[in-house]
Amino acid sequence: MVASVRAYRAVVTSRLLWLAIDARDPARLARFWAGMLRRNVVQDAGGALVPGEGTQLSLRFVENPSEKVRPNRAHLHLTSTSLADQQHTVATALGLGARHVDVGQRPEEGHVVLADPENNEFCVIEPGNAFLAGCGFLGEAACAGTREVGLFWRQALDWPLVWDQDQETAVQSPHGGTKVSWGGQPVPDVVRNRHRFELAPVREDLAAEADRLGSLGATHRESGDRGHDVVAMADPDGNEFRLIAG
Repeated sequence: MVASVRAYRAVVTSRLLWLAIDARDPARLARFWAGMLRRNVVQDAGGALVPGEGTQLSLRFVENPSEKVRPNRAHLHLTSTSLADQQHTVATALGLGARHVDVGQRPEEGHVVLADPENNEFCVIEPGNAFLAGCGFLGEAACAGTREVGLFWRQALDWPLVWDQDQETAVQSPHGGTKVSWGGQPVPDVVRNRHRFELAPVREDLAAEADRLGSLGATHRESGDRGHDVVAMADPDGNEFRLIAG
């Protein structure tokens, strides 16, 4: 059953800052995604940010020297307005250093599966996809996960549940934009997640918001971060995320 967005009443407690992505070369990967999304790169001491405008998801690339050894728990979906637009997006990606990959997709499926220069899979979705209509070019962050974790993130972000069928869920900002969805079983937690959400409390202090997220089913994780402005946590499926002050 699709939840009614009209019934949503905003009670903001945390806001989604960005999807953090590990990279051996954060600057290079940020340039790739900035080129794909037609955005700018903002460099800082801790990585490279590719900010999204309005309700489009921001991406932040942080250094991790280890190589990708298993499928990511999340991947991005880019939308298309026409077949020619889809072909243009694929050509742009290949020109920037992407490559075609086979993840088991069937020939009759309309989307194109690619991998960025550090082997992070993403899909260029065919035109006419009703689920992503109106979501913008970066239409979706598609995550492996249970229905329960989708319900957790609904409460964590206080975003409306816009999809809830066959153990698959999706949430979206009440203002629209990029959707975040979950389906299937989570990938076993054998190494650090290379894709992680990072949040900031809006009205509560860091400790109070961490307590609230804990009451929803999140757990604390050990972190190498110093100071008292970051809390490392994991959602009920074991997906790491960080709560950042300010």
